[in-house]
Amino acid sequence: RGSSDSLCRECTPPRMSPESLEADLHEQIPLSRHMGVAVQHLDDSGIRLCAPLVANINHQGTIFAGSASAVAMLAGWSLVHVRLRERSDSAKLVIRRNDVQFFRPMNGDAEAWCGSPDPEAWDAFYAGLAERGQGRIELVVELSSAGEPAATFRGEYAAVRS
Repeated sequence: RGSSDSLCRECTPPRMSPESLEADLHEQIPLSRHMGVAVQHLDDSGIRLCAPLVANINHQGTIFAGSASAVAMLAGWSLVHVRLRERSDSAKLVIRRNDVQFFRPMNGDAEAWCGSPDPEAWDAFYAGLAERGQGRIELVVELSSAGEPAATFRGEYAAVRS
């Protein structure tokens, strides 16, 4: 007879791997493949995506601002997507609003770090999903390039049950 700990592990869906997340991104949001988006880091603390300069370059030889915004938006989407998948929840995920503040050009590959918000934010998100069929969560994504901070993205994501 197993311990309650082993029963919980058996009932918990497996953690999503960076490779699985990258495959999901490229399948569900094809633009991510064209941008060359790769998952560099994925764990409970957050997600880091990278997009190469060569696929996202502008006329100034830096990362195109639209690409930087997109990789940041994808980082936030990825964090919520992973959380929903780990709960075996099939709610549809959308972004409700976003804002990006740029403070320097991105001269190399774009990196987007979306740290996981505090547990209370997730609790409110899941409660809204359970009670109203719609959960909302605000996320902050830090954009950097060549090791230098370049922009801050703030977005509100919604998961909706149809």
